[in-house]
This record gives sequence, structure tokens and C-alpha cells, in this order.
Amino acid sequence: MAPIALENEDHIRDAEFNKAMHGKSAGERAGMLAMMKKNAVAQKAAVDEYFKHWDNKDSKDETLETREARKAEYATLTRHYYNLATDLYEYGWGQSFHFCRFAYGEPFMQAIARHEHYLAHVMGLRDNMKVLDVGCGVGGPAREIVKFSGVNVVGLNNNDYQIERATRYAEKEGLSHKLSFTKGDFMQMSFPENSFDAVYAIEATVHAPSLEGIYSQIFRVLKPGGVFGVYEWLMKDAYDNNNAHHREIRLGIEQGDGISNMEKIEVALAAIKAAGFELEMHEDLADRPDPMPWYWPLSGDLRYMSSLSDLPTLVRMTKIGRGAVHRFVGALEMIGLAPRGTQKTADSLARAADCLVAGGKEKLFTPMYLMVARKPRA
Repeated sequence: MAPIALENEDHIRDAEFNKAMHGKSAGERAGMLAMMKKNAVAQKAAVDEYFKHWDNKDSKDETLETREARKAEYATLTRHYYNLATDLYEYGWGQSFHFCRFAYGEPFMQAIARHEHYLAHVMGLRDNMKVLDVGCGVGGPAREIVKFSGVNVVGLNNNDYQIERATRYAEKEGLSHKLSFTKGDFMQMSFPENSFDAVYAIEATVHAPSLEGIYSQIFRVLKPGGVFGVYEWLMKDAYDNNNAHHREIRLGIEQGDGISNMEKIEVALAAIKAAGFELEMHEDLADRPDPMPWYWPLSGDLRYMSSLSDLPTLVRMTKIGRGAVHRFVGALEMIGLAPRGTQKTADSLARAADCLVAGGKEKLFTPMYLMVARKPRA
């Protein structure tokens, strides 16, 4: 665990940067309005700090050293990624930053909620359990799981801006008595041992530099007999790191999604057991025979659309929609209404979308490898 003085110093530094970059934009409506309220100097610092890991480094140039450098700076990399990407996520996708399965005729937001409900269901979450959400984003899943299962959730996040937005949304929905958010690094949690009845993570622990490291932290803060459930981003068995095309897909996903080091399924399964857990179930939900694939909103294939209410979100996700965002934010930068680097961030997210679709179609990647594991009672 980091020394308390150093940890407090980091939190003060991060809070000051958050205030400088985001100002009062956390109180704005999601998306473009919040994005246009950033401080240009701080935005440039975040862009420079994040993209130094990726600029002029393609899949052919990747070395073990470049990956290790990203892993060493995982916390800063992730924090600045979400400083840059949060408003674009909310504009394009909503307040639950994850993928999901789709049933026939199921609207987009209903499918997102069902994916959250399913995790709560297989974990056995119930009224008034004390639950930790690792990497809670702006709190969309936490709010849904509180309403679905009646648990009390603590959301852990290393990004001050997202914590501000998550807190505001919880207050707006009258959930502050059941839901709170705290700043922290999930690789060195400050919670005492045996603090929580359950812990879940939805597409968040992929940001960790070591899956065994993050799973071990989760094991420590769980009570004996407590349950851990996770939807993990992983490369599948078909992925071959010696294949240049495969590496290009992985690197595009990592760059566009703030990931320092993505692993294969076998690594995750070994890591969760090495952390001390008893694995109760595991399955790649992307392999279920659903009528629509998990990646279809990113593919822009509107034939899968189930409701007209989905149209604004899905149009923004198509290549045409992403191209329109590229041109629009570029124009905003030109006239000074959006800070420099907004377009570069949007373009990085667009590249990631293409690589996610390719990874899904070619069975190289899954964003929903489900693992449910338990801490032994003795």
C-alpha cells in the first residue's frame, strides 16, 4: 500500500488538475455542453500525457519495453483517458460505459440494464448488502444495481471528474442514501480487510496492469464467504500475438480505451485462482447464440435496431455518425469553442470502435467474459 502522505498528495494534485481542466462542467448536461467547457491549457496537458504512450508507436513497433512503460503508468494513463473521453462516452453511449448482450426486439438501454441485472442476479446480491463497485465510471451501473437489488454500493474511481458526475446523478435520482463514491487506486485500495459482502467490476479491471494484482486487492477487502463478479475484457484463444493483424486490433482497442495491458482468457482464469478465490462459474457471454452480436451498435448495422428511441444513440455510433463527430468537434476547435485535442480523442475512440468490431467478428476479443468467484470462509 502506498504511504498515506504520498497518497494524499496525489489526491490533492489530481483534485487541483480536475478543477483546472473541468471547472464547473461536471454540473452540465452530458456530452457536448460539458465538453465545450474545458480549460484549453489543462486539456492539452491531458492530451499530451495520454497520447505520449501511443503516438508514433504502431503494432509493428511495439516492444515489451513499451508495454511495460504503459503498465508502470497505468493510473495516470487511465485517469487522463477518462478526463478526455468521459463526455464523449456520455454523448455517444450513455452513463453505463459497457457492452451487453441483445435479445430479439430489445431496446438498447433495456439491454444495457439487463446486463447489469444479470450480474447482480448470478452474484446473489440482495437488500442492504455492502457492495464495492470497482471502477464505477459515472455510476450508471451502480444506480441500476441499487434499484434492482437494494444493496448499498460504494463506487471506487481514480478520476475526480467522474466522481463529481456520479455523485450528481445519484443525488438527482434520490439514491445518495444507498450510494457513495470514493477516490482511490484499485491496485492499492485503502479499505480495511474484510470490508464488503460483495464486489463487482464491469469492464473496469482491464485497466489494471496485473489481473492477479487487482483480483488480490478485491480478495483482501471481501469478507470471508463474500462473492466477486466481473465482466472482463480479454483476448480470446484464437488471438495470436505473433500475428500482425491481431496485434493491430489489440493495440487499437487498448489505445482507444485507455488500457495499458490486455490479457488472454487463460491469464484471467489463472489470476483469479492465484488471488485465492474459488471460481464458481465462468463463461464468455459473447459466445451465446444471441440474435444480434454484442458489437452491433458500433458496426452501424441499423437492421438490428429494435426501437426508434435507439436511433440517436445508434446513428452516433455508425461510421457516418463518427465521421460527423470528427468534423463537428474539429470545427468547434477551429473557432475556439472546444479545446484542442478533442478531435484527436474522438478519432482515437473511433479507431477503437472499428477494432472492437473486428475483434468481435473475428472471435479474437470479448468484453464480457463473466467470472463469479468466492472468498473461502476459512
